[in-house]
Amino acid sequence: MQYRAKSIGVLFCCMGNICRSPTAEGVFRRHVVSAGLENRIRIDSAGTHAYHVGRAPDLRSQAAAAVRGYELGNIRARQIVQQDFAEFGYILAMDKGNLAELKRVVPREYRAKPGLFMNYGVRQAGSEVPDPYYGDLESFEQVLDMVEDGCAGLLSAIKKKLGG
Repeated sequence: MQYRAKSIGVLFCCMGNICRSPTAEGVFRRHVVSAGLENRIRIDSAGTHAYHVGRAPDLRSQAAAAVRGYELGNIRARQIVQQDFAEFGYILAMDKGNLAELKRVVPREYRAKPGLFMNYGVRQAGSEVPDPYYGDLESFEQVLDMVEDGCAGLLSAIKKKLGG
C-alpha cells in the first residue's frame, strides 16, 4: 500500500502479539478504512517479547473478533525492533507493564513516543487492557469492548492531527 508523505504510523504493543495488540490492529484497521484514511495511516502490531513470532493471533481472539466482523487471520506476531521507534508516530502499549518495557528499550531520541493505548479511550480512559490469554471467552469480549473504545478515541485524535 502506498502511503502519502504526510502519513501517520500506529503500532499497538502487548507482550506476545497474539491477543490484545493484533485485536487492536484489526479493529483500528477497519475504523481507518471506514473513515477513508487507509492511505494516510499505517497500522501494525508487535510484542515486547519474542514468544510467538510468526504465529497467527490466538484462535480465541480471532473467533471473538470475527463475531464483530473483524479479520485478524492475516496478522503474524513479531517482536518490536529499534526501527519501529523511528517509523511509528504512535507506539501504544496495552498495559503499564508493556509500556515500561517499551520505555526500557526505546532509543533516547524517541522517548516521548511510547504511551498507554487506553489513554485514548472515551468510556474507559487510562485503563489497562487486561491480558485474556488465561481467561475465558468473556475475557476476549472485554478486550474487544475496550479496544473498540480506545480505537474510536485514537482515530478521533489522529483525524484532528491530519486536519480532518
